[in-house]
Amino acid sequence: MNKPQINDVFKHDFSFTDEEILMYAKISGDVNPIHVSESYSKETFYGRCIVHGYYSISVFSKVYGTLLYPESHILISQNANYIKPIFTGVEYTAIFTVKEIYPDKNRVLYLNEIIEKETGELKVTGEALLMNRKSYNW
Repeated sequence: MNKPQINDVFKHDFSFTDEEILMYAKISGDVNPIHVSESYSKETFYGRCIVHGYYSISVFSKVYGTLLYPESHILISQNANYIKPIFTGVEYTAIFTVKEIYPDKNRVLYLNEIIEKETGELKVTGEALLMNRKSYNW
């Protein structure tokens, strides 16, 4: 894989299942009914269960840890703005865009976005700063 350059884009398609949400609720301890109770969620503004915020951005960790320069990747910082809810059974695309490069520190700042595939709606946006002494050498 070539060294990242400003405006490089990497995309990854994904979705979440109800079973994954229940597993995340058990592991995290976040059993808020908006995430795990269909009967409760039907009566909310969203009309159905929503994916946990932190679990929704776990796709960023998956990509950085296994798909995009994974060897020696270290997450330095990450933020996320949750624009619209994410649901199970819906196809999404995670988009990673190189915003800034810090060659003296072997770091790259990425723009992270989650887009609903069918509608193109932005669901989550944020940034992540990663270090990689093996792949980020210019």
